[in-house]
Amino acid sequence: MSDLQLSPTVNLARDLIRIDTQNYGEGKAVGESVAAEYVSAFLTDLGLAPRTYEAAPGRTTVVAEVEGSDTSLPKFVVHGHLDVVPADADEWSVDPFAGEVRDGLLWGRGAVDMKNMDAMILQSVADILRSGRQPRRTLILVFFADEEAGGVFGSHFMTRQHPEVFAGATEAISEVGGYSVEIAGQRAYMLQTAEKAMQWIRLSASGTAAHGSQVMRDNAVSKIARAVAAIGDNDFEIHLTDTTRALFQGVAKLRGIDFDESRVEDLAASTGGAARFLLSSLRTTANPTMLDAGYKHNVIPSSASARIDMRPLPGREQEATDRIREIIGDDIELEVMVGDIGMEQPFEGELVNTMVDTLLKHDPGAHVLPYMLSGGTDNKALSELGIRGYGFAPLKLPPDLDFAAMFHGVDERVSLEAIDFGTAVLTDLLLRY
Repeated sequence: MSDLQLSPTVNLARDLIRIDTQNYGEGKAVGESVAAEYVSAFLTDLGLAPRTYEAAPGRTTVVAEVEGSDTSLPKFVVHGHLDVVPADADEWSVDPFAGEVRDGLLWGRGAVDMKNMDAMILQSVADILRSGRQPRRTLILVFFADEEAGGVFGSHFMTRQHPEVFAGATEAISEVGGYSVEIAGQRAYMLQTAEKAMQWIRLSASGTAAHGSQVMRDNAVSKIARAVAAIGDNDFEIHLTDTTRALFQGVAKLRGIDFDESRVEDLAASTGGAARFLLSSLRTTANPTMLDAGYKHNVIPSSASARIDMRPLPGREQEATDRIREIIGDDIELEVMVGDIGMEQPFEGELVNTMVDTLLKHDPGAHVLPYMLSGGTDNKALSELGIRGYGFAPLKLPPDLDFAAMFHGVDERVSLEAIDFGTAVLTDLLLRY
């Protein structure tokens, strides 16, 4: 498919995918500066005056304001992030940074997380301004660095070092919500009103260094292995919040059955492409993700460590940490390397109503349900300034696309029609809200 056949939004998304912004965490990253320059140039061409903020060399966030037609209203933050998680090209069927288009899909790292939404934001604003119109509210457009590593060099840097950027704003939208799933043959859009907390934990074990041939019970590797296995085998209890209760009551209604709290896992599993997200919203999760020990086959090391990605339910952060400490015992040291709160917003109010109405305008007969994201977004940082954040990156997806598997997965991709649908919905929202 030639460039001329692609929509402006798809071309923008493809250009951004082709800019390598891999973020490896713990301060190691390719950096967002080249992507930030691209975004700044686009915004400048629209007559805006973008500003860039560099938290560290190459770690660049872009900000621009778009004046609204009613400046008496609170400002509205519309944000995305420019970094992506790493991609191992050997595991992919396409070059993850080529922005390949085939079979009606855009392939590449960032296609759903979240350079597609970055492009939708840019094109929606372009469509509004080039037609001589204005958004209803003054927009604060932000393209953050470092979201994939907790926002230390991005959203948290901005809210703590440059809070003036967000003055006058009360609400925000970003990833991950507004996407469609098929439930019992009916299309429903998942509007994100809540997200789990985030605790990235490092476990450390100490032992006695020795030759690998010796009898050694004080073995750091064995200690860390037992702790990791115990965490992997642990299941936190199911707990419904206001958001997840409303969600699964809605799912039950779509399926034509009575809501039964004891069967919520079955309900979550019945939601197709959203099941991975929704099953994880039922309970706190803690998954071992990295191990580090030793330097030679025949040397017992004196230390070993592991990384745990824990996502507590909102308000249950301390309870989750206490449970991990109980599981690992006194021999293992626990350090919370990155900690961020969970959030839950009401599924009501002018912004929610406008998002719902706009989705249904573009897809009459569909349904809209609230849900809790099992991961986290930069809305966490904005909440420190009292800004209420929702996930709204609207996508009308093919029912056979395993959308949740695209996030940080191999062969990440999104349909071209979904991107163009999202641009139209977002444009309407910015004009109406």
